[in-house]
Amino acid sequence: MASLSLCCYAWDITIQKGRRPYMAGIGNTKNSPWETQIQSRFTSEKSKDLLTIVKTSATMTQEQCTHRNNVQSSEKPHVYKVGIYGWRKRCLYFFVLLLMILILVNLALTIWILKVMNFTIDGMGNLRITEKGLKLEGDSEFLQPLYAKEIQSRPGSPLLLQSSKNVSINILNGKNQLVTQLIAGSSGVRSRGKMLEVKSSTGKLLFSADDQEVVVGAERLRVTGAEGAVFSNSVETPHVRAEPFKELRLESPTRSLYMEAPKGIQILAEAGDIQATCRSDLRLESKDGEINLDARRIRLLRLPEGKASPSGTTSRQTVYEVCVCPNGKLFLSQAGTGSTCQISNNVCL
Repeated sequence: MASLSLCCYAWDITIQKGRRPYMAGIGNTKNSPWETQIQSRFTSEKSKDLLTIVKTSATMTQEQCTHRNNVQSSEKPHVYKVGIYGWRKRCLYFFVLLLMILILVNLALTIWILKVMNFTIDGMGNLRITEKGLKLEGDSEFLQPLYAKEIQSRPGSPLLLQSSKNVSINILNGKNQLVTQLIAGSSGVRSRGKMLEVKSSTGKLLFSADDQEVVVGAERLRVTGAEGAVFSNSVETPHVRAEPFKELRLESPTRSLYMEAPKGIQILAEAGDIQATCRSDLRLESKDGEINLDARRIRLLRLPEGKASPSGTTSRQTVYEVCVCPNGKLFLSQAGTGSTCQISNNVCL
């Protein structure tokens, strides 16, 4: 390995000539440009003496530099090593190896998570992303509120909503106020709203309820309870009938029973009897029409029997007899010694 030593020397020489200073630089023993300039500029003897002094100083300085170079060349050159050695190098290799292990473990865990969660281009696991929204296959559990515009099951599969306590469906208005609510819990199903409607698959109204009325739109309302149907107020219906081979009973245990109709009431028993029982009085009244009893036999049982009273003991009273026309019409005629029905037969005309 060769070394190159370069010595440069410079001096500042001030020559007092009159009042103007001069500067010169000395490099080696040969005549340099600055020496030539000094020789040409100073022609006097004093100037020549000064030049001789400068040359002598330059020669001495050059000898010192030559000696220094000889001493340095005799010594061996120093080699400076560049790099990381020792324990620093071992620590660096250890950290690089640890980083590679972490990268491999991270890559393996990422691949394992992708495999377990079943990540695909369409979604993750049972969750699929479609054009219509999200599609979940299998059972799904939501721990936080779910906001969705529409929830539906797969074609041909039922939609099951399951909860350990209850399932509540709330509908709010624009002011965030509850207007309709449906709660299905352990105690039963409760509904709250302005109106409740039940319709068939064809759109026919089956049941409707609001504050004013309850409408049953089915062809038949069937009550199978042992005690029947109990109504605290009036009931409006065009037809009341029992099941085949069953009895129809209209009963008011503690109050009165009224049957009213603007056009008439018809009581018909095609395969049985009609029985009207009361504790007090039974009244059949027609204000503007007739009461027809049409049967093969009409029996009036438990009629009171009159007894003859002694003459003079009671005042004389008017007594009537019941007469029957050929068309079945009944009328009263004042009783006499004999029958007076023929006398008053103008009623039968």
